[in-house]
Amino acid sequence: MRQPTRAAVAGLPQQVTIYEVGPRDGLQNESEVVPTATKAAFIRRLIEAGLVWVEATSFVHPKWVPQLADAESLLAELGGIDGIRMPVLVPNERGLDRALDNNVHDIALFASATETFAQRNLNRSFDAQWEMFTPVAELARSSGMWIRGYLSMCFGDPWEGEVDQDQVVQAALRLQELGCAEISLGDTIGVATPGQVISLLQALTAAGVELDRLAVHFHDTYGQALANTLAALQAGVTTVDASAGGLGGCPYAESATGNLATEDLVWMLDGLGVETGVDLELLVTTSVWMAEQLGRPSPSRVVAALGG
Repeated sequence: MRQPTRAAVAGLPQQVTIYEVGPRDGLQNESEVVPTATKAAFIRRLIEAGLVWVEATSFVHPKWVPQLADAESLLAELGGIDGIRMPVLVPNERGLDRALDNNVHDIALFASATETFAQRNLNRSFDAQWEMFTPVAELARSSGMWIRGYLSMCFGDPWEGEVDQDQVVQAALRLQELGCAEISLGDTIGVATPGQVISLLQALTAAGVELDRLAVHFHDTYGQALANTLAALQAGVTTVDASAGGLGGCPYAESATGNLATEDLVWMLDGLGVETGVDLELLVTTSVWMAEQLGRPSPSRVVAALGG
């Protein structure tokens, strides 16, 4: 299989952690229920390709995301895998109880940087969402859990338009105060550009959000996901969210298209000489297989180029 020519660029990290979201964020919008065994096989294939952070599922109520109603069954089928972290999205206290009952060690919370999306996604106001998250985070910390905080709509909102940068900063500070070891900045509708990314990262670090806590989560609606990722890496970010095959979107934001494809990210990073530990050939094979299970081609450019 063809590999990119390596040409390093100064100012980039030597190693980048890829946080794989395909099994959860990638599959949550599928209209046809994906069998639990297929999801488990997908996750195992991703791990075989070298991904060590794979977000497995969510303990959201099945009424809201029917595709993930099999969370307990999936985790039981997977079991624990040495050296692999499989976080689970936890929306509230009930979700955390389910995580504890299933011996989950890593969880993710999902917050909003805007009022409207908080109302639509969480049924809470921007301010009230923190009241919901506080007891969840406190119990998770006391139980020894690692906590990630997703922050959606950081760069644009389909209802509110441009998002005030200061509000994004304040929301990120709240997640840091809750004890989130990692904060993922989401370009939920894919409207960010590199200058906007750099500006937000500078504002966050100036406000006291630790750079090593920050990850980036870009959607490719306007074809900017890789450019925005490169800008974030040049600014010092070393964790990037991506979805195998470019699967996913956002069920509460109809203008959101697929996530940054993991294969496209790995191709770029391999070409830049940045280590990820991911085997591109195995990853492409995995996404070709998953596309067959879903009955449609992968939107990833690299999968299309190498997997045909």
